Amino acid sequence: MDSSYSTNSPITTIHSDIIQSHILSRLDGPSLTSAASTASHLNRLCTENHLWQKISTATWPSLNNPLATSLISTFPSSHRSVFSDSFPSVDYSSSSISTTSTTTSSSSPTRELISAVDLYYKGKPVFSKILRTETHNGWFLCSPLWIEILDPNEVIQTNIKFEQNDVVEWLEQNLTLSWIMIEPTRKRSVNLSSRLPVTVRRHWLTGEFEVLYAVVMGVVQCTIKVTCCGKAGGEMHVREVSFSMEDMDGRHVVGRDSLVILQGAMENGERKKVDVEKAKKRFEGFCLMKRERRERKLRREKAMDMFIMLVAIVIFAFLFRFVRFWFWV
Repeated sequence: MDSSYSTNSPITTIHSDIIQSHILSRLDGPSLTSAASTASHLNRLCTENHLWQKISTATWPSLNNPLATSLISTFPSSHRSVFSDSFPSVDYSSSSISTTSTTTSSSSPTRELISAVDLYYKGKPVFSKILRTETHNGWFLCSPLWIEILDPNEVIQTNIKFEQNDVVEWLEQNLTLSWIMIEPTRKRSVNLSSRLPVTVRRHWLTGEFEVLYAVVMGVVQCTIKVTCCGKAGGEMHVREVSFSMEDMDGRHVVGRDSLVILQGAMENGERKKVDVEKAKKRFEGFCLMKRERRERKLRREKAMDMFIMLVAIVIFAFLFRFVRFWFWV
């Protein structure tokens, strides 16, 4: 759009305070982005940080935390940077784990990760928390990545009543989650949740419901597990909200490799609207691939065991004949 339109447009005759207070402040993130591309005058108004701070904290209440506010203020475009990085979710494919890990030494080290987690029921937040995870120590780098938001024995009181009927379907339709991972060193972030659950399963022993949110990134999968407890008709409690990353063999990715994958997702991942059905199919496909690889591995191990057993029998038979021959001689 040319500059003449921008300067002569009727929108320029309206005072900026009126536009921001009565028009732009009512828009959501995508609408505000669209408005910014219509005219240079609107573009200047749409970049005001207070608008993006209001949108970001309304979308993710966890960002109201003082730690998050202080951290986001250092980003190039403050809350607008976080929103563009974290909304709505990421589409990224990591081709391998071993090859990407070689880049860790050449890039600036990641000192910590900040997790901003928000749990919603029917679109309304019921739980929000910020957690800092140190990533520079040897324990994190060499151990499987596992981030637990809640403290030991901590239980979230949700004031939500368990449905009397199909609890699985009820949770799949109403319990949504956002998990933003923020990297302070590179000032980037990424949303690692599928928003809606990819599956809900009941634990065979405890009877608790495990709600899984997953994002498949090529050869790895980021999985968020929310464990809900309570009786039908009673209040629902949440006692676990955890994040992990696993490969196609079902092994948890160690911290060192996970940092490289997360960095790739932050910098190269495409931000897309979540397609729940597609996310479920990817999750099921990943689980199927893990099962097939595990079965192939078991078959190989079984064949190897049989081969070793046959070799042992042949050697034993040979030694037996050899000893018997010398005994008769």
